[in-house]
Amino acid sequence: MYIGNTPAENYASFLTETFTVSATASYTLSHAVTNENDIRLVINGVVQQPGSGKAYTASGTTLTLTSATVSGDVMYAVYLGRALQTVNPPNASVGTAQLADSSVTSAKLASGAVANTPAFEATINTEQNPTNDTFVKINFDTEVFDTASAYDTSNKRFTVPSGQAGKYFIFSYACMGSNTNSTLEETFLSIYKNGSQTKTAMTSTTNNPTRYCNMVITNVMDLSVGDYLEMYGKIVKTSGTTEVRTVESVFGGYKIIE
Repeated sequence: MYIGNTPAENYASFLTETFTVSATASYTLSHAVTNENDIRLVINGVVQQPGSGKAYTASGTTLTLTSATVSGDVMYAVYLGRALQTVNPPNASVGTAQLADSSVTSAKLASGAVANTPAFEATINTEQNPTNDTFVKINFDTEVFDTASAYDTSNKRFTVPSGQAGKYFIFSYACMGSNTNSTLEETFLSIYKNGSQTKTAMTSTTNNPTRYCNMVITNVMDLSVGDYLEMYGKIVKTSGTTEVRTVESVFGGYKIIE
């Protein structure tokens, strides 16, 4: 039975100091001691008896031998009063198998240790007028934020950075249409992965042509390092000029905590 915490015997170890031996009876300890009983001295594999008139004495950092050592002797001291790691296990000695389920709570995590990052969001700085009835890359050329510097405004794409493979929530919404009333018939918003169309949202107003349509697309994607994503759109109208408007259009995403 123990009063207080049970000793962590599996992790107990004592500080040991090995000396560079010469023909002398005086040595300097790396750590101060109260007296010789705070250390165990071993010379050439033999434990020495501490105390005045015996093998050695010690006080503070001064170690004094009764007889001088000679070149070739092997001498080390064990600091009996400096037990190490009696409570905490050594660094890198604990793995996930040693942790109980739900033993680590958010209150024990450092601020920012858990976050949905990498994360990015980009908007359009200048209205875009793509070719009618053709899929074209939407010019999301202005960063709102980019935690990992993974979004490139020059080629309007997000690339999964090193060490950040995993599932990502990707989203985009875009105001697409025509500058002429009652001419818009169809709009498409597509996520392209590595240059290929993967997910598409589509709205048809052929039977009741309008002017603008607010398109939205979201998707959870399993991405590898180096995969890149772009947003493409297609506008089908009967007349006027196609438009992808600025303020109403956004492209973004973030890694999901798994």
